[in-house]
Amino acid sequence: MRILTGIQPSGKLHLGNYFGAMKPMIDSINDQDEIFCFIADYHALTTATDSDTVKNNINNAILDWIACGLDPEKIILYVQSDLPQIAELTWILHTVCPMGLLERATSYKDKIAKGIPATSGLFTYPVLMAADILIMQADVVPVGKDQKQHVEMTRDIAIKFNNKFGETFPLPQEKISKNIATIPGIDGQKMSKSYNNYIPLFDDEKVIRKKIMSIVTDSKAIEDKKDPDQCNIFALYKLVSTEKEQLDLKEKYLQGGLSYGEAKSLLFEAVSKYFRKFWEKRNQLEKEPNFVTKIREKGQERAQIQAQKTLNTVCKRVGLM
Repeated sequence: MRILTGIQPSGKLHLGNYFGAMKPMIDSINDQDEIFCFIADYHALTTATDSDTVKNNINNAILDWIACGLDPEKIILYVQSDLPQIAELTWILHTVCPMGLLERATSYKDKIAKGIPATSGLFTYPVLMAADILIMQADVVPVGKDQKQHVEMTRDIAIKFNNKFGETFPLPQEKISKNIATIPGIDGQKMSKSYNNYIPLFDDEKVIRKKIMSIVTDSKAIEDKKDPDQCNIFALYKLVSTEKEQLDLKEKYLQGGLSYGEAKSLLFEAVSKYFRKFWEKRNQLEKEPNFVTKIREKGQERAQIQAQKTLNTVCKRVGLM
């Protein structure tokens, strides 16, 4: 089975990135599957502000992935823009993608509602995502619930192409973890850099603590009993704690006498404990000269084999070769 996932280098990675995409990918590694993981820098340009930031974010994303346990020997890790075949396939897919399909994209509408500028790149984002998936002939795409529609749209585009030019692309299936499909941010919405409601994965511990202490809660008093299943703090705590720790905190919620400030402090302690080894590894990787450059070169070399193979087939089917 061929599995593909990507993540935007649009700023500091956060807990939602790790538990929603990175951890499921790293945990899924086995000898039977072929796994592709890419840094989606083309996608990041839809919200980019300057070139230096884009470049730094790409480098940081690579360091973050490897610090979190991704083994570039077992997974093909590459940067999207290092494969020109993706941009070429995107245009070809545009010629079969119905306008109505893009107009139904809920992600585009959500981003516009949040004040993100309505560019044609943002509007046609699903076609580029389809090219990302189809260029590697992916069978499975691990995503959060909010990206489910994009994988469905990829299947629709693949079907359109296959019906017109002959069987070319497999129809990818989304894989959504029921437990962590959507990671809540500090305001209760999906954790996202776009919403500025995220808890960073790698940052000064004071910054991480400040973010955690700003999690929005209800107005219940300390002595009141609280529902852990309706609390953003507890939802995040479950991701970074043991089953026993979860049961102990849940009991405190239900008994009353627990302040949300105390719960936030317990969450910060659990986050620090969980990610401590990642923080230390990242500091070590930053000191290695040309580390990121070497990773990019190797990933590009490995990923281009499949990308060029797919593009050659596509070009022959449409008459360009």
